[in-house]
Parts: sequence; C-alpha cells; structure tokens
Amino acid sequence: MAPKIRILLADDHAVLRAGLRMLINAQPDMEVVGEAASGDEAVQLSHALIPDVVLMDIAMPGAGGIEATSRIASGCPRARVLVLTMHDDVAYLRTVLAAGASGYVLKRSADTDLLSAIRVTHRGGTYLEPSLAGAVVQEAFGRKSRRRDVVPGDALSERELEILRLVAQGHTNQHIARSLILSVKTVETYRARLMGKLGLKTRADVVRYALSTGLLVPE
Repeated sequence: MAPKIRILLADDHAVLRAGLRMLINAQPDMEVVGEAASGDEAVQLSHALIPDVVLMDIAMPGAGGIEATSRIASGCPRARVLVLTMHDDVAYLRTVLAAGASGYVLKRSADTDLLSAIRVTHRGGTYLEPSLAGAVVQEAFGRKSRRRDVVPGDALSERELEILRLVAQGHTNQHIARSLILSVKTVETYRARLMGKLGLKTRADVVRYALSTGLLVPE
C-alpha cells in the first residue's frame, strides 16, 4: 500500500482547520500531520515534519502566507505549497507562484477541488484555480507583441508557444492533443522541446518562467 500524502495545515482559523482536518483524514490516501496558526509556525513545522504538501492560507499573523511560502519553497524543497485562500484575484495568484507555490485553490471551491488539487501537487503537478489561470496566461500572451524586447519565449515557434500556454493553464497532454488535433506523442515532443529550450522541468517551472521573464508583471 502506498504511503499516505502527509499534509500540514497552515491557517489562523481553528474552526477551518478542524473542518479541513476532518475532510482530509477521511481520505484513504491522505493524513494531516500538523497544524500551524501563523506563517512562522508553518515554516518551523515544515522543517520539523517534512510534509508532502503544505496547505497555506495567505493572510496569517507573523510571516504571512506569501513570505512563508517563499521560505518553505527554498528551505524545504520536498514540501509542495498549495495555497488555499479567499482571494479571487489574479495578482495574488501571480505573487504566490513567484514565491514558489505549486497551486492555488479558492476556499469557496474547497469542497469540490481541494482533494484533487492536493493529489495533483503531490504528484509534482501544478493546480491553478480555473477561474484565474486562464486570465493569467491570456494576459501574459496578450502582452507578447508589446514586450518583444524582453521575452525569451520568442525563441519558440508559434506551435510551441501555443502548447506552452495550454501547459501553463494546467491542461493534460491528452486534452492539448484533442484541442489542437494532434497526436499525444506529437504534443509530448513539442512539450519536451520547448521545455528543453527554456530549461524547464515541471509545469510549475512553466508558470514561473512567464513570471520570471516579466510576462506576468502588471504594467
């Protein structure tokens, strides 16, 4: 039997943590191994417990969720940070991804999306709130023609850019193949090629690439 996904809850609301703990511990493949009520405590427990996934709120006492995410991403690379927040805001999504988060889920969607998001991030993927992911990527590529002097992505072909956009949105190779009327093998080849050109290894790297090149910085 595969080991359970070990999860650290980081939220300053005890009632919410209790609800999340009940939901997560009811899953056969997950367990809550610790709880933090502040950003500083989340960092400390991440080092002490080495969880697989840290479920992080943004607004917390002490070091807030964004700073805590950055410290965990750099100091505990094994732990994947999944932000669970009430902030339905693209700016927050950009910021937490830049800080090193591997996913972003709205609290209003927790009952339907949270468990899937935990599993996706634990497997090394990136989960982006669907209502925000599209806006982030469209904004990035909508500015492409106005920022050509600073976009290394110009080294990619149009097809590679198209696949890069879909990968960053969180689509699977199978979905991309259906959307572009290509074989899955062809999509895999394009994806490997573009990621090789850019030196990227994971979907999280793809999203962070857009941020690091300035594509997702507000004008």
